[in-house]
Amino acid sequence: MNYINNRSYDLVVFDWDGTLLDSTGAIVKAIQAASRDIGVTPPSDEKARYVIGMGLREALMHAVPELPASHYDDLVNAYRKHYLSGDHELTLFEGVEGLLQALQAEHRWIAVATGKSRLGLDRALGHSGLGRYFDTTRTADETRSKPHPQMLEEIMNQFAVDPARTLMIGDTTHDLQMAQNAGAHGLGITHGAHPVAALKDCQPVGLVDSISDLANWMKISG
Repeated sequence: MNYINNRSYDLVVFDWDGTLLDSTGAIVKAIQAASRDIGVTPPSDEKARYVIGMGLREALMHAVPELPASHYDDLVNAYRKHYLSGDHELTLFEGVEGLLQALQAEHRWIAVATGKSRLGLDRALGHSGLGRYFDTTRTADETRSKPHPQMLEEIMNQFAVDPARTLMIGDTTHDLQMAQNAGAHGLGITHGAHPVAALKDCQPVGLVDSISDLANWMKISG
């Protein structure tokens, strides 16, 4: 795989869950527990992991497709109860803050594009203390769910950055497909929700296994 020069990127956009925050396992458990709460068979780990990165309602409709449409509000509320009961205990992947500091020092635009809600992302930024590093953020309830390109297009337009100078970093095929749909470059990170083979199928400009590998890929120390 040919990696292109990282210095061509003026805008670096991160997914949140499974990319910066080690939350994949907690999300899977919350989806499964919420399903049991409302009396439906919980999805497998694989099926629950697949929907991570989508907007919450869309994700749950994919994970539990047999549920009558009128019951999804109950499932959403049950999921939030389980996830929010422990989200304050989740941790960032090692090296995240150092990477963001390095990117900020290089005067790049830094953003988040996430399937979380605005309330959920603001809560996560508050817990993590990372809000000061991001020039802007977009959430699924403000735009369209991944892999639709709207949230990434809005970020690029906000800073007048060409798609060719934009890097979208994420742990799911939804992230990489959104980058493709927006004409931007996608970089996969393998420590999150989706398997390596699926990420490779999206033809990213690169794949890294960790935040430290990402820092090395971008030629940034720490």
